[in-house]
Amino acid sequence: MPRTPTRDRLTTGQTDIKPIRRPEWIKVRAPSGENFHWLHNLMRSKHLNTVCEEAMCPNIGECWGDGTATFLMMGDICTRSCGFCDIKRGQPNDLDWLEPARVAQAVKTMNLKHAVITSVNRDERKDGGAPIFAMVIRHVRQIHPGCSIEVLIPDFKGSLEALQIVMDARPEILNHNVETVPRLFKRVQPQDRYEWAAATLTNAKKLDPEVLTKSGIMVGLGESLAEVKDVMRDQRLWGVDILTVGQYLQPSKKHLPIERYYTPEEFAEIKRFGLEIGFKWVESGPLVRSSYRAADQVRALSVVHRRLYGENPD
Repeated sequence: MPRTPTRDRLTTGQTDIKPIRRPEWIKVRAPSGENFHWLHNLMRSKHLNTVCEEAMCPNIGECWGDGTATFLMMGDICTRSCGFCDIKRGQPNDLDWLEPARVAQAVKTMNLKHAVITSVNRDERKDGGAPIFAMVIRHVRQIHPGCSIEVLIPDFKGSLEALQIVMDARPEILNHNVETVPRLFKRVQPQDRYEWAAATLTNAKKLDPEVLTKSGIMVGLGESLAEVKDVMRDQRLWGVDILTVGQYLQPSKKHLPIERYYTPEEFAEIKRFGLEIGFKWVESGPLVRSSYRAADQVRALSVVHRRLYGENPD
């Protein structure tokens, strides 16, 4: 199996390291088209943010061209300083309690069958902003019934009380990304803890056994394939149903460097292994991100379709 170059250690903030050349299988579609511009204008008119833009998602052209987007709530400033993320960091503004209604209206305007909603971290609040998630779920239910809802939540520092607020609103999919392997947590996401991710995903299943839980991993930050598989085994023990695995792409020289590029064969091996150990769905590929093809996942998993419509998918 062909391998791509690797560095000896993970580093941050170094601009004197020559980047690894991007392989031929990493091809990003430039954003364009009528739907893309319509969505851009819609988000600006409702004063909404999307993680597609803030995190420089490589799939923005494809997803926005198909009329889908992942809403980013609670502002565009995060209280954490993860080494892979391009979202701004600092002291955020006050919460906008009218934002959930605007998000729900955008979901209705787009006539979405599946909505993905996430947020920045709001660690200055004891509840982490959990009430905002609950509000947007209920607003969407009220004005656009039949739309399944996926919330990609922070870890709320492992708070069961904050998670309970979200789960009481009954999203179809509860998503929290582990992002990397335990050995690299302090370097990659210094304010996060592996134990908080475990608590979030495990408790979500306990609070609502019918909910589909989902998580994601980035590769190429210095982890080994064996470590990735160990995290996948942990996620299955936590009851995670859906897994996404994608290549880390460095947003700028100020961010963590890419240690190596995984090959298409390695992504295929990760998918095979994931299905073998019991995940219901695995998206694994160079440009896969947490909400990539999320609507396809929810459509294919009949448990969600039965919950919404009382029947199996076509």
